[in-house]
Amino acid sequence: MSKVIPGRYTAQMEGSFVVFIIGMRVNNFWALHKWLPVFMAMNPMLQELYRNKDLGFLDASFHLSWRGVSIVQYWRSFEQLEAYARKGAVHMEAWRNFNKKVGTSGVVGIYHETYLIQEGQYECVYNNMPVAGLAKAGAHVPATGKEETASRRLGRDGEPAVPTPPNPNLR
Repeated sequence: MSKVIPGRYTAQMEGSFVVFIIGMRVNNFWALHKWLPVFMAMNPMLQELYRNKDLGFLDASFHLSWRGVSIVQYWRSFEQLEAYARKGAVHMEAWRNFNKKVGTSGVVGIYHETYLIQEGQYECVYNNMPVAGLAKAGAHVPATGKEETASRRLGRDGEPAVPTPPNPNLR
């Protein structure tokens, strides 16, 4: 389990980056032989990405639901994400297997969404949380001063609606 860090923090990313959300949805629970291989295919891909940081992959987090899983991934660039999607050996094998074994049968769905984030066009806050999400992919920094409000994190003006309590880690 990750260590909780008391206080308010935000993430800092250098340059633009990509948020890629990929997931699967079980449409027919009785077709275990169809959807389980789809579920199991994700771990080898993520292991390959974590082992090869030069591919442009930064980090990922999992989100389970009763019908499936979503994975939020952070990438350095769209070009690197696309290169992996088109040329990554583990990904290509999983893609071919899905098309061959599931195809358009409807028993399991897969999806992805890609967001190109320009430098400074994001904001986030983590209060009494382990290092997670974008802060894990980039830098985890205190949300104080110019980083204290969502507006300020986006480079705009904005006073705190509620004063931020002192951060015990910054004394």
